[in-house]
Amino acid sequence: MNMNMAEAEKRIKAAPHGELRRREPMARHVSWRAGGTAEAAYFPLDLADLSRFIRALPASEPVHVVGLGSNLLVRDGGLRGTVIFTHRSLRALRLAPRGSGESGEIHAEAGVASPKVARFAALHELAGAEFLAGIPGTVGGALAMNAGCFGAETWEIVATVTTLNRAGAMRERARGDYEIDYRHVRLKAEGESRKAEGSNPSTLDPRPSEEWFVAATFRLKRGSGKESRSKIADLLKRRIATQPLADPNAGSVFRNPKGDYAARMIEACGLKGHAIGGAAISDKHANFIVNRGDARAADIEALIVLAEGRVKEKFGIVLEREVRIVGDE
Repeated sequence: MNMNMAEAEKRIKAAPHGELRRREPMARHVSWRAGGTAEAAYFPLDLADLSRFIRALPASEPVHVVGLGSNLLVRDGGLRGTVIFTHRSLRALRLAPRGSGESGEIHAEAGVASPKVARFAALHELAGAEFLAGIPGTVGGALAMNAGCFGAETWEIVATVTTLNRAGAMRERARGDYEIDYRHVRLKAEGESRKAEGSNPSTLDPRPSEEWFVAATFRLKRGSGKESRSKIADLLKRRIATQPLADPNAGSVFRNPKGDYAARMIEACGLKGHAIGGAAISDKHANFIVNRGDARAADIEALIVLAEGRVKEKFGIVLEREVRIVGDE
């Protein structure tokens, strides 16, 4: 352990705190159930503790924030730095005081499972969040990648977000602070987001600071809870019918190219059911890679690279990954 990290631990332990682990197996925390270990893992007590922990870390320490690990692959060589898990503690979910007669708002912290938000909205007669029932990750992950399914996307219902930066400071941000697209979210440089306010971009730092989503407020229309619950049930039936939910997987591996489907292209390349080691391209849905029980991260990554190469060769299309691959080989 380096001296900077040792000093950070002393500061962290000076107040009520979460749990810090060393050499944490990441296969326990990602939906693929494969991969190496993290140098350190922290499970914060609450949002205040997370802020204190981030502030105490050495500036050079790599930080990775993870919810349910539903779109993450950690290579077999492991992950340097500290992984922060949000799903145990950042779980506040409540009606927000803002809203009008035609709409209502829900405040959800980053560790809340997306399907729970869908059910909570239906319970309170709010419509428009039903699609979140089909997203297996947390609110934080859904915000970071603009997760969506069956024609709807997370940022379509976002009113505001709360972020935490490397200095441990929280900030409320508006939708206009971000560049948002299909499975893509990027914090704009300060000059981009403040041009409309009359600021001089030349006086602003063009590089967005390192920060993470810790909460969001979703704005939804008033509706029928009964109808919302019916939509959720139908969506889940479609998901069960079309996706390989019996085996560990990370959902869709690739974004759909404009006007086409990644699954169709991969299947057209003859790769449906193709296996490498303990991993296989699902024979139920070709845009899913499943762990058949003993897959290494290297097996899964090899299938990802194979699919990319074959699709490019046959169609001239470069598939874009939805999943994140991190760590050392």
